[in-house]
Amino acid sequence: MRVLSSSIPDVLILEPQVFGDDRGFFFESFNQQAFKKLTGVSAPFVQDNHSKSAANVLRGLHYQIEQAQGKLVRVVAGEVFDVAVDIRRHSSTFGQWVGAVLSAENKRQMWIPPGFAHGFLVLKDNTEFLYKTTDYYAPQHERCISWDDAEIGIEWPAGVEPILSAKDRLGKAFSEAEIFEAIEVLT
Repeated sequence: MRVLSSSIPDVLILEPQVFGDDRGFFFESFNQQAFKKLTGVSAPFVQDNHSKSAANVLRGLHYQIEQAQGKLVRVVAGEVFDVAVDIRRHSSTFGQWVGAVLSAENKRQMWIPPGFAHGFLVLKDNTEFLYKTTDYYAPQHERCISWDDAEIGIEWPAGVEPILSAKDRLGKAFSEAEIFEAIEVLT
């Protein structure tokens, strides 16, 4: 596995070594020892999630203000534009975002540490998105920042009219959102 840096050093793009031939392919999608060696993170993953979405669905920007989750995300069918926004007040990259295309074809994964809001825009119909989390889902602590917040200024792929859930349509402005004053760094 190879680590590709992003514009926010704590957010990593992981590119697996894929072995393929005319029969198909094989790759190791997760190995705790390799993940720790490459990222320095040994925190356990406690929950796996799987979603399927139609093209143009936008999910996010979600986070949990307590029980903050680190996420290792990937796509097994289709394609998304995946985004992480640093909402750690004392971080040098506070308020900045990073985005990457994750697809079944490129098999890339993104590591998003606790203290980030996360969202993705589905670029192909019937996209299946998987993610491992370092803490359990806690709906009472879930928050949402507006996907189109001008202060953050995410450059979503052009020409897409996003399909949003009722919850995501109610996302708060970044300036009004609860953010992390301090966050425990996972190691």
